[in-house]
Amino acid sequence: MAHSSTIEMTPEGDKERAGIQSVEVGFALLDVLAQAPGPLMLRDLASAAGMSAAKAHRYLVSFQRLSLVVQDANTRYELGPATLRLGLATLSRLDAVKLARERLPTLMDQTGHTLALAVWGNRGPTLVHWQEAPMAMPVSLRLGDVMPLLSSATGRCFAAFMGHGGAADKAQPMIEAELALARKLGRSDLPSTAAQVKAMNTETRAQGLGRVVNVLLPGISGFCAPVFDADGHLALGVVSLGSTATLDTDWTGPVAQALRGFAAQLSSDLGWTSA
Repeated sequence: MAHSSTIEMTPEGDKERAGIQSVEVGFALLDVLAQAPGPLMLRDLASAAGMSAAKAHRYLVSFQRLSLVVQDANTRYELGPATLRLGLATLSRLDAVKLARERLPTLMDQTGHTLALAVWGNRGPTLVHWQEAPMAMPVSLRLGDVMPLLSSATGRCFAAFMGHGGAADKAQPMIEAELALARKLGRSDLPSTAAQVKAMNTETRAQGLGRVVNVLLPGISGFCAPVFDADGHLALGVVSLGSTATLDTDWTGPVAQALRGFAAQLSSDLGWTSA
């Protein structure tokens, strides 16, 4: 008995255009959430994606089942853990990240402290790899965390070395929001004016490292060294952090020196040459 075929035959010239239209339509919702500064109500999400709320809701139900989207307590939609896993997998396959990960054990032997790698994501410097040192003090930071630009060594590194345009333009509103919060909280250990941010960036560039001492987390200090690609763009940050009691936070100390050397060699291997 002949079986009827369920495969749609496509002309040779249309092969590249063949696809699942509903997948492409639904992706618009994920794309809107990726670009948004925070969770969105259904009506706002649907409007931004160019579809009705009823249609958007049907897609979102499926996305929730797949953990691509979650709802918060206020019934707003946000990207879910599955998108984080996909994003981290993509970022971790970048050459710079791959090279850095392969070399981190040697750096761990030199410093003896927890190490991490960060790249610029949609919402700021994002941790994409974490390697905890033996006997390390527990730290409430994990993969996918977005680091603040003024109160973390990672953020200070990115703020100082991103250059101009692109990500730097996107960072400016974040910096202004953090400045406002620092002023509101009366934080004397953080910059609270544009002039103080400029001074912080100047020091970071001069030292070749971002540094914080008991700023983001009590009792925790850290450094972050910039790695540049062949075009001179900031490719990633290499972070070392640990207990302030055991991590040498001196600019000329062994941890700082090891990070600078590691980042300089990796930058050179990626094709970057300093002026």
